[in-house]
Amino acid sequence: MSDDQKKKDDSKIQKDNQINIELSEETAEGIYANLAMIAHSSSEFVIDFIRLMPGVPKAKVKSRIVVTPEHAKRLLNALQDNIQKYEANFGEVKQTEETPKFPMNFGGTMGEA
Repeated sequence: MSDDQKKKDDSKIQKDNQINIELSEETAEGIYANLAMIAHSSSEFVIDFIRLMPGVPKAKVKSRIVVTPEHAKRLLNALQDNIQKYEANFGEVKQTEETPKFPMNFGGTMGEA
């Protein structure tokens, strides 16, 4: 097979693998969250995106995403890759050691992001 034919075949495979993704105006606006809480079972990860506002005693879950462990790992890898690219362009993202001072346990196994 010639190089030109291989390139055409590769291009066709890429076109066949494309996904048409619809993004509504409401979703495109995004939702601000400044805290994420993660729980998991043997078959899924639950990620709650929360908005915690200073001086407001109650935080609100703004969005909940449920993914398989495989997709959770893909998300982890994609975030790591994008953080590296971001830091290469804009400098290191500094993390504070400050931990929120309110009950964080909603039940079940959990981690923090």
